[in-house]
Amino acid sequence: MFEHEIAAAARTTDLLREAAAYRMVREARKARRAALRGQGPRERVTGPGTRGARSAPRPA
Repeated sequence: MFEHEIAAAARTTDLLREAAAYRMVREARKARRAALRGQGPRERVTGPGTRGARSAPRPA
């Protein structure tokens, strides 16, 4: 093999390895999104419309 053929083969191998790593990360992200989607909406602990710990109790 000539040097340029060896270099081309090495580049191809590197590109294939990078593509496989990219696909693995993409699939992991997709699986994580699907898992989070199944949990339902998250509730906010603080924010407008919520009672904080220092709020006065509501009259009964």
